[in-house]
Amino acid sequence: MTSPATAPTIRPVRPEDVPAVVAMVHELAAYERAPEQCHLTADQLHAALFGGNPALFGHVAVDASDEPVGFALWFLNFSTWAGVHGVYLEDLYVRPDARGTGAGRLLLAALAAICVERGYQRLEWWMINWNPAARFYAAIGATPMDEWTPYRLAGAALRDLAALSTPAPTRPAT
Repeated sequence: MTSPATAPTIRPVRPEDVPAVVAMVHELAAYERAPEQCHLTADQLHAALFGGNPALFGHVAVDASDEPVGFALWFLNFSTWAGVHGVYLEDLYVRPDARGTGAGRLLLAALAAICVERGYQRLEWWMINWNPAARFYAAIGATPMDEWTPYRLAGAALRDLAALSTPAPTRPAT
């Protein structure tokens, strides 16, 4: 395992990393006191990351033996006001025995580098209110966006709203 003196290496997720990333997603769900809400499988994550037209991307922090000790899963968003894409970080997690190695900072640095290289203006994420990582995020210059309230539509409410949708008219074949 990674020792505090050994900084991990950051690289894109590979297919062989999927089981370790899925395990860490479940560890994160347990940490966030919601393990019963996490249903991610290796097949689902593999399809999302490596399917025909992936919309999810990932990086892992690996120790000296190339074992994943942390991950970042992310996707592109778009700012209509700025007119450019950004990166939305869905999840960032570092295993407890790899914390303090710089893994979290290096994972975020890799995403920041993608933003800078591609001309994206923002890297954004949500964090559960009680997470002590708030101090870490503040230390790297991140600021909470407390003027915005996140909303979610899911389950029955999502299905009920979808039922109100009118199918788009089909065009006659020419």
